[in-house]
Amino acid sequence: MDTTTISDKQAEDLGAIDEDHFFDRKSKDIAPGKLTKTISGFANADGGELFVGIEDDGLWKGAEDVEQFNGHLQAFEALFPYGTEFDYEFLRHASLGTIVLHATVQKSREIKRASDGKAYVRRGAQSVPVDDEASLARQKGLTTHETEALNYSVLDLIESPIIAGFVEGVVPSNTPEKWLRKQQLILNDLPTVAGTLLFHDEPQIHLPKASVKLYRYTTSDAEGSREHLAYPPIAIEGCLYDQIADAVHQTTDQVEQIPTLDAEGLTKIKYPETTLHEIITNAVIHRDYAVNDDVHVRIFDNRIEVQSPGSLPANITAKNILTERFSRNPSVVRLLNKFPDAPNQDVGEGLNTAFAAMRELDLRDPEIKDTGTSVLVIIWHEALASPESRIAEYLKVRSSINNREARALLNRPEADRSVRRLFEKLVDSGVIERVPGTIRGGSRYRLKSASEPSVAGE
Repeated sequence: MDTTTISDKQAEDLGAIDEDHFFDRKSKDIAPGKLTKTISGFANADGGELFVGIEDDGLWKGAEDVEQFNGHLQAFEALFPYGTEFDYEFLRHASLGTIVLHATVQKSREIKRASDGKAYVRRGAQSVPVDDEASLARQKGLTTHETEALNYSVLDLIESPIIAGFVEGVVPSNTPEKWLRKQQLILNDLPTVAGTLLFHDEPQIHLPKASVKLYRYTTSDAEGSREHLAYPPIAIEGCLYDQIADAVHQTTDQVEQIPTLDAEGLTKIKYPETTLHEIITNAVIHRDYAVNDDVHVRIFDNRIEVQSPGSLPANITAKNILTERFSRNPSVVRLLNKFPDAPNQDVGEGLNTAFAAMRELDLRDPEIKDTGTSVLVIIWHEALASPESRIAEYLKVRSSINNREARALLNRPEADRSVRRLFEKLVDSGVIERVPGTIRGGSRYRLKSASEPSVAGE
């Protein structure tokens, strides 16, 4: 393992960082067993960075030799025997010559326990013991609440008009009871959470918080208040298929009543319906149904907030959610996809589709936050600069641009033809011109003024 030398200023900066949910410092003299509590805390939460050899007060007190960290590295390897989900490096102080161990711990898929046998989670700047390992197991996707049995008559599910219509249209060779049992939506002669959500005509009778609550706040404030509520919150219920369709429809309807002012006067705000559909669908099907709360959709004048109960599962984080895949409720996801015109047709690609739809309208990307108890997605109605002005601004600092570079700039990787039309429009308006010597297909463009020499005396 190489050792990186850092400057006095860099070392000083590390000592000045406040310890928090993602950052911690420990003395080089800390017992490896005690260190595993911090490692466990990071791994069971959202990951984090650990510096061993910097005191709590920020003072650099590194080791003389990397071998002094052998015990600490063994503690890491005990928790991560396959060498994944963490990496480390050594940092040498340029003036002092002493060494600090810098470790990066990723959010783990499994529950990681410290050497005392307990699991810890990060809470602020501390690693605290887990009180409810069953809840932590659900958060990590090791167990799922959708398989839990509910104490009501199985006949209510078998005789539901929802399952009758589904079986007739999708699996006509089966009977509702036979199919439900085969899919393990009936266990020990009791309906499961997943079966109830999907096929009961009124699942909220047995799962009172399996609803979507819709709010309209007539403000752009950071938080909504009762005085800004346009009407009492709307409770949207029913089986998941109907609930999602109704929630998207009502949200779209409410949004289109919000006026906005542009160059043409008062117009209606428009969000891509695809974005609303995918984000609301994602919130409903991936929420933690063990959490006693509803999905909340809050419509503000400048944004929509969609909040679903439960933190992000397994190794999913707000940073990797567009590239990593994990389903908290696999039966719900799989079976909902079997419905005609399924709301989750693009399984695993819903959020990517939502982001792409916003970019098509040159709107700001949605913002995703894991609050620790819920996932919050904020859909801003904030236009990015127009494509024309973004290209013009780009050319103020770069000498020229081509089609490929423009597509990357505009977040439109497949929009070759529309970018060509955009260039033609800018050329016709006298903003840019083709760089002499470049040909069609490989053309580069520059600001028109960049090619016109100034005239003395003007």
